[in-house]
Parts: sequence; C-alpha cells; structure tokens
Amino acid sequence: MNIYIGNMSYNTTEENLRQAFEGFGEVSTINIIMDRDSGRPKGFAFIEMPGQDEAVAAISGLNGQEMNGRAINVNEAKPKNNSGNNSHGNRNRNAY
Repeated sequence: MNIYIGNMSYNTTEENLRQAFEGFGEVSTINIIMDRDSGRPKGFAFIEMPGQDEAVAAISGLNGQEMNGRAINVNEAKPKNNSGNNSHGNRNRNAY
C-alpha cells in the first residue's frame, strides 16, 4: 500500500520515517518529496508498505503523532491524476 505522510517537519529524514513505520512492518520504499528549485523538502512524503494489514496499522498508529515537533498526517495515498486538466471543464456550467 502506498501511504501519504503530510505536515512533516522539513528536518524529517528518511531514517526518521523508516524507524517509525518499520515498527508496524516492512517498508519497501520511502520517497521524501523535494522542491526542484531549492532542493529542500516540501514537507510531505510517500512510503510503500507491501503488507496491507501492516500499512493500515501504521496509518492508524501514526496519524496525528508528533515527529520532529509536528503532528504528521498519515493516510492511504490517492492515485495521481495524470490528465493534467480539469475533467469537468465547462460542459455542465449551463446545464440548467
């Protein structure tokens, strides 16, 4: 399962995340999102955990917990919308 971690301190490291999440099970990947211009973290990350039950336990156990001085948000990651545009457009604007 792909897990989203938000509201992270900019000082949070991959090792901080690994330690927290491995308490619930195997972590296969950690991806801290970086700003391409500054090279600094953006304050969120994605973690992949292969075990569904372990991932659900990690979300439940870590959501709202403090890490490096901030209460992190932990949720199942939503699939990325690759279309790059608003699928609703203006087609329903004058529907009535």
